[in-house]
Amino acid sequence: MAEAFKIEEIEEKVILVGVSEQDGDDAEDSVAELAELVKTAGATVVGTMIQKRELIHPGTYIGSGKVAELKLLVEELGATGIVCDDELSPAQLRNLEDMLDTKVMDRTLIILDIFAARATTSEGKIQVELAQLKYRLSRLTGLGRSMSRLGGGIGTRGPGEKKLEIDRRLIKDRIAQLNRELKEVRQHRDITRAQREKNQMPVAAIVGYTNAGKSTLINTLTNAGVLEEDKLFATLDPTTRVLELSGRQQILVTDTIGFIRKLPHHLIEAFKSTLEEAKYADYILHVVDASNPQHEKQMLIVYETLANLDVKDKTVITLFNKQDARMDSEPLHDFKADHTLPISAKNGTGLEELKNLLSELLRENKVLVERTVPYANAGVIQLVRKSGELLEEEYREDGIYIRAYVPMEIYAKL
Repeated sequence: MAEAFKIEEIEEKVILVGVSEQDGDDAEDSVAELAELVKTAGATVVGTMIQKRELIHPGTYIGSGKVAELKLLVEELGATGIVCDDELSPAQLRNLEDMLDTKVMDRTLIILDIFAARATTSEGKIQVELAQLKYRLSRLTGLGRSMSRLGGGIGTRGPGEKKLEIDRRLIKDRIAQLNRELKEVRQHRDITRAQREKNQMPVAAIVGYTNAGKSTLINTLTNAGVLEEDKLFATLDPTTRVLELSGRQQILVTDTIGFIRKLPHHLIEAFKSTLEEAKYADYILHVVDASNPQHEKQMLIVYETLANLDVKDKTVITLFNKQDARMDSEPLHDFKADHTLPISAKNGTGLEELKNLLSELLRENKVLVERTVPYANAGVIQLVRKSGELLEEEYREDGIYIRAYVPMEIYAKL
């Protein structure tokens, strides 16, 4: 591929631009979240503009009159660029650049930029670069002036902005290569998943809105050592650890990337194998930041994302996290969940109750047995320890007495 430009970090000052299409929508909340994204990406917000319109303008996003106002605002505040709260079409991108004569970015580009900065494993880096290249391929005609102007700052990490003469064929060749690499990674993930099923190890997938406390939860439960930061998308790469429960029961706990409103479809496609950890899990641990005033909307977005991933018919345990940071005592509800628990992953509050609940749920698929196993067949005891819950074990003259909860397939061997 063409050699990437050397990028030097510059201080980026941006104006946030959003569109409110109807009264009572969440445009202000969405733009406030965009401000957090921009901050996470390393830029400074110097202004905000929200335009009320019936529909997003197909050519300029906010309408030509507002673009003229925005141009004056850019000059007045000394902004180096603008960030729109929706994914821009190539035409919108090109027109805004022509009219504003400044760097134009959108929410998708900022999220991709954050992912590029946070990806640490080879799989994560492949997934991010693939999503970025697909995003840029669809906007190649509209990126001309942007690409020649970019000298650093947000929106430029990952594979890097290439020389202006780069063509679609080179990008498509790179995408094809990345898809082949990602296919190998997915095959490895499928093999790992099949091994778990063979070992009859139950799996609980931790899902939730970004910055809800998922990494803190898996760290507190299993000492996983996952990075914890009060930032959006602090961790991208999934982590799986064994959680020990009562009666020597075990369950695998898998962390997943955080969800967010308007999560770019390029990312969902690229990270599908990672996100599908929830699809193949036995239980869903839905972590909610109970201290966030927007937690109900965030819960809705999580459920919508799970539906898009075809995650259904799972036992959902909603964990209302950050109880230590709540400013009110209003009761919390999640009518889509099978169970709800108030917790503080940071302080460990409510986690014993969670472990007890998981133990009870695991027992629901098992049979309580009392048997004296002949010493000649003592090997079956190891199966009970591995896949069941051994409550009592006593060595007697006629064999080994056990009292245990066991799966049906082991029950048949007893």
